[in-house]
Amino acid sequence: MEMKASDARPEGQAPEGDDLKALELEGGAGGKDAASVRLTPMMEQYIEIKAANPDSLLFYRMGDFYELFFDDAIEASQALGITLTKRGKHLGEDIPMCGVPIHTADDYLQKLIAKGYRVAVCEQVEDPAEAKKRGSKSVVRRDVIRLVTPGTLTEEKLLDPSEANFLMSLGRTRGDNRLALAWIDISTGTFRVSETMVERLYADIMRIDPRELVVADSAYHDAELKPIFDLIGKAVTPQPATLFDSAAAEARIQRYFNVATLDGFGRFSRAELSAIAGAIAYIEKTQISERPPLMRPEREEEGGTLFIDPATRASLELTRTMSGNRDGSLLKAIDRTVTGGGARLLAERLTAPLTIPAEIGKRLDSVSWFLSEPTLRDAVRLELKSVPDMPRALSRLAVGRGGPRDLGALARGFEAARVIAELFENALLPDELAEAREAIAALPLDFACHLDRALADEMPLIKRDGGFVREAYNAELDEMRALRDQSRRIIAGLQNDYIEETGIKSLKIKHNNVLGYFIEVTANHAAAMTETDAAKARFIHRQTMSNAMRFTTTELAELESKIANAADRALSIELAIFEELTAEAVAHADRIRKAAGALSVLDVSAALAVLADELGYCRPVVDESLAFNIVGGRHPVVEQALRRQAANPFVANDCDLSPERDGHHGAIWLLTGPNMGGKSTFLRQNALIAILAQMGSFVPATSAHIGIVDRLFSRVGASDDLARGRSTFMVEMVETAAILNQAGERSLVILDEIGRGTATFDGLSIAWAAVEYLHEKNRCRALFATHFHEMTALSEKLERLSNVTMRVKEWDNDVVFLHEVAKGAADRSYGVQVARLAGLPEAVVKRARDVLQQLEAGETSGKADKLIDDLPLFSVVLKQEQARPQKAVKESEVVKTLAAVSPDDLTPREALDLIYRLKELAAKE
Repeated sequence: MEMKASDARPEGQAPEGDDLKALELEGGAGGKDAASVRLTPMMEQYIEIKAANPDSLLFYRMGDFYELFFDDAIEASQALGITLTKRGKHLGEDIPMCGVPIHTADDYLQKLIAKGYRVAVCEQVEDPAEAKKRGSKSVVRRDVIRLVTPGTLTEEKLLDPSEANFLMSLGRTRGDNRLALAWIDISTGTFRVSETMVERLYADIMRIDPRELVVADSAYHDAELKPIFDLIGKAVTPQPATLFDSAAAEARIQRYFNVATLDGFGRFSRAELSAIAGAIAYIEKTQISERPPLMRPEREEEGGTLFIDPATRASLELTRTMSGNRDGSLLKAIDRTVTGGGARLLAERLTAPLTIPAEIGKRLDSVSWFLSEPTLRDAVRLELKSVPDMPRALSRLAVGRGGPRDLGALARGFEAARVIAELFENALLPDELAEAREAIAALPLDFACHLDRALADEMPLIKRDGGFVREAYNAELDEMRALRDQSRRIIAGLQNDYIEETGIKSLKIKHNNVLGYFIEVTANHAAAMTETDAAKARFIHRQTMSNAMRFTTTELAELESKIANAADRALSIELAIFEELTAEAVAHADRIRKAAGALSVLDVSAALAVLADELGYCRPVVDESLAFNIVGGRHPVVEQALRRQAANPFVANDCDLSPERDGHHGAIWLLTGPNMGGKSTFLRQNALIAILAQMGSFVPATSAHIGIVDRLFSRVGASDDLARGRSTFMVEMVETAAILNQAGERSLVILDEIGRGTATFDGLSIAWAAVEYLHEKNRCRALFATHFHEMTALSEKLERLSNVTMRVKEWDNDVVFLHEVAKGAADRSYGVQVARLAGLPEAVVKRARDVLQQLEAGETSGKADKLIDDLPLFSVVLKQEQARPQKAVKESEVVKTLAAVSPDDLTPREALDLIYRLKELAAKE
């Protein structure tokens, strides 16, 4: 949301009443020496609270605004674009101040968090009336109720519904030098942990992509880990080492989950316990008194997911393009989900593909089932569209930041889940979908019914607005609402009752600010109200006027009190009902989250079936073999882009890196061919097909047989890292070294143009040696693209290497790219033709062609000095061209005839006649 300066308090408008007085300095107007002037109790309170939160901007509650002072105000006003004012003095200087309205605070928090700030939210923690009892100079007690940090967000406005918001913690034990990572999304309760190593720490962190990483101070300054933290940047938050103490970890975890032992949680290493405890301690620190309901930590087994290093993730643009956009990424291309939870699960599966064929098969079975049941699939997706984000609504309720609409979200989610369960009632489902159906069926029906009875159809945003409880749910609430909304009708009814009882038709019930409600009769009817003891007891005399008497009754007095307090009482009852429903929701948190997770599974499976149906994807065979045979493979992102542009269809290509079979296949393909011929697209598409297959998706191919890939490495494209003093070539060599040092038999390696960033012979030597190493040492499946045509000779020496090339056609010194991969080797790179297509000046293209012809003829033996002797300098050639007399060009009759034609005005017969005419003219010329 765009935030404007006008949203904040206008310049010159100060806080009101006591808050304004609290900003004034005692004696400030009398001209005392600045050093002797004391701050008011309110500013003393502010400075004390700020001192306890030095690394956060302090949102200090004053009336309807959060105020910021001193340096916080200067920073916030610049970051938010709001007006900076000044109020009061401190040490002789004006106090900078700015503020944001309470009701739009989330919008400002969103902007501050995006800029990397942390915010301490300070609220009033006592009733102002209590402060006044302590004395006129006493201020309302305030305290920080929450620290808002990037990794601890729960508000709907601050979160992207399609992305997880992970807080990550690094645990380390020095004794055995082991590392572990724990990550939590407090907005959904997800809690996972796994061990890692220094060598793969950065890769594991980037796979999860946390919004915030908390580490112990000692680890933050560790020489071995500091370079990794520097790469991550602002997202790293150092914390006291005591938060990560593995010796005290078990006790901290037991307290949080309110259990006597961790036996039921599974076995964790000391490093994992340290990471878990660090994450929990940070949540306790930031949430102050609130405790988000978290799932029990789930351990991720090492080797259970495909390892993808950070460079490969960036190169393949899995979730973001190289420029940081979601559009153009693989995730955007395959996302057909209709719920926030489904979108997050899809991203999670894409970034962590599985390496266990049986588990992959279960996911593929789900997609196959939905593909075979299009009618039921469409019905399920229609219901899923109405499913709100139940886990995030539940978390907001649990930490006291929820509202009536969060309860309403649970109610709508329960209803949609009930309908979906009925759709599946008699279906024969595969394992994953059957498990999802069971989780949905386990939703607490009694609580669902309770919500349905209790909640109104239209829900306010804020609970203090009231009106969210349905009529007839609570009798007292209905009575209070009636008194609040229909007090005139009720008073009129009571007046009629008194008229019938007394027989005085002129009797009136009136109201004024002194007596409140009272009964008034004329003086001549007063006797009827006082003549008997019963009447006196019934009608209590209040006031005698010159021509009237006024009375009250116990009944009227009670009604008056009820009417006066009806609105407050009605709201109080609604808030109590809200707290009751919230407590009930939190009590059912585990079942609600499991059901929501099941709905996300349905969403992802159905969405992938829609994708497969829409684009003709096939089910891959994924097993324990070393096969990699893709028939008719296509790039999932490029193919869709071509469809949107209504361009030529994508050219599908085969790729077979399977072990040698009948002497026809090798595990390494050496790919040659021109730039713009589609080499990079071909390389990437095979890596993406492997990822899609192992995440449990159908793939863009005619058929695909993939033996499990445990590590995926891709080096495609050039980039530098100038901030770390690395050139493009240095980055290339570092990434290539990582691949050669880590790739194994089950790895898939994608390499493009290794060695092109240095001298020709140096580059050729490095690329040559790298291919030999991949073949002999790593023994992995690999695609290796190069412009060094000399390397094609390696196929005679390396039995598992095959030459393939991107096919092209030449015509009249131009090149036509066919984007087809074929067996064989390219004998040239067609660089000059590509340069011509790119628009280089014709003189440059001609000069390059002349130089290339001399080089290819071998007459110079590759020596530059000999080449200079044999070829005239460019300037000489250019002068010769300019000096050459230009031939006069006679304008063609065909051209003149065409110039006079307006195609839009031709009838079909005239167009045909024109063709014959042009043919005759062309024959004459």
